[in-house]
Amino acid sequence: MKKKVPFKLLSLLVILMTTLASAQTFTVNNLKYTILSGSTASISGYDSKPTGILNIPSTITNAGIQYTVTSIGNDTFSNCTGLTSVSIPNSVTSIGDFAFYKCKGLTSVSIPNSVTSIGYYAFNDCTGLTSLSIPNSVTSISAGAFAYCTGLTSLSIPNSVTSISAGAFAYCTGLTSLSIPNSVTSIDQGAFAYCQGLTSLSIPNSVTSISDSVFTNCTRLTSVNISNSLTEIGILTFAYCTGLTSVNIPNSVKSIGPSVFAYCTGLTSVNIPNSVKSIGPSAFAYCSGLTSVSIPNSVTRIDFSAFYNCTGLTSVSIPNSVTSIGNDTFSNCTGLTSVSIPDSVTSIGNFAFNNCTALKSVNVGWASPLIIDNTVFLNINLKNVALNVSSPGNVDDYKKAYIWEDFSSFNPVLSTKSYLLDKSILVFPNPTKDFISVSGLSQTVSYNIFSISGAKVSNGTVSNNEKIDVQSLTNGVYFMELEEGHTTKFIKK
Repeated sequence: MKKKVPFKLLSLLVILMTTLASAQTFTVNNLKYTILSGSTASISGYDSKPTGILNIPSTITNAGIQYTVTSIGNDTFSNCTGLTSVSIPNSVTSIGDFAFYKCKGLTSVSIPNSVTSIGYYAFNDCTGLTSLSIPNSVTSISAGAFAYCTGLTSLSIPNSVTSISAGAFAYCTGLTSLSIPNSVTSIDQGAFAYCQGLTSLSIPNSVTSISDSVFTNCTRLTSVNISNSLTEIGILTFAYCTGLTSVNIPNSVKSIGPSVFAYCTGLTSVNIPNSVKSIGPSAFAYCSGLTSVSIPNSVTRIDFSAFYNCTGLTSVSIPNSVTSIGNDTFSNCTGLTSVSIPDSVTSIGNFAFNNCTALKSVNVGWASPLIIDNTVFLNINLKNVALNVSSPGNVDDYKKAYIWEDFSSFNPVLSTKSYLLDKSILVFPNPTKDFISVSGLSQTVSYNIFSISGAKVSNGTVSNNEKIDVQSLTNGVYFMELEEGHTTKFIKK
């Protein structure tokens, strides 16, 4: 049989618990404190919203006991819009989550070097804050800690910081310069997104990881130096950085992620290092200012929409390391006039060259025409496009192949993979402006002249030391192929 607790004893226990609970929290000079231990306390609130200048004491006394103030609790001064400045004593080691959230009137804050952690959204949306000095005792900056501080124009991150969390300084639109110390190893998602006043940026070599959207929509950013310790650049990292004109991708990078430079309309050229093995989906989509791109022969895959709507791109040469071209890869590249596809490519996705309306020539060389979908060259009048077929390809096979048969003309070209220069045959003068002659011939032979891209530009017959007129050729490198496969190179200038 269970024994009942006497009513008087139960009442006494309730009173005792209430007394102990109330003893944990007390108020001194309008500020509420919560006891953390025997001699330490945290600021946890206030009786009435503080305004103007706030000086937080390092110690307070209650009931004859002195407590050291070691922290500012979560949400303590959230939405105290009348606060203009805050002085934090060097007894404080942590600032809690949302501690000064939306303190829009706050113009200055003094954070002592005793502070080791700044909580989530601690100063988020403090739009009046103009400058900030983070002490070198802080090792990490939490998510959203200073986001939407639109009045912040300068920022000093100490070399004690090793990580910058997601959205830490996002939407700090007034920030014009930023120095990331070489102690930082990782920058998390959207850390500096929409910092639209930022003009230049240097990411130190200590940084080994950049997450997604870190600098997206930094529209005034014109140049960036990327850490040569990075192996991967995350999704949308520099997307919509419309002021970006050049970027140096280090040769440590192995892959360019999805939409990394999408909508960077000011980007005119990009040099992709030969460490890169794949170009991700929409990596350079809508980079309408991009006029040239160099794809190294380390790249094996170009994913869907990688160069979608790059309307300024005029020519592209795909290296013979690439095995697949994704859907819509060059779709809507309306300025593209020529493209070279190597025989290493085994698949071309749907709409790969859709609406490339300026296309005039396509260079291929498969021994058997690659089977492609009828959308690959959709919205292009192939009757105006020349198909240049290099060895081991056979023009007659392409004339009978689905889609390839629709091209306007079929030109056999010298395979740029099989130039065998014959040193016994001499073309002179070399370089030349108007005429060339050939020495080392024992009889009249036929010849073909090919451009560096492999297209045949001239042909005829020539005898020993006879002049050949090349004045009509544009300046550049050419190859002369003689009977029986003798090939030699000359330069027209």
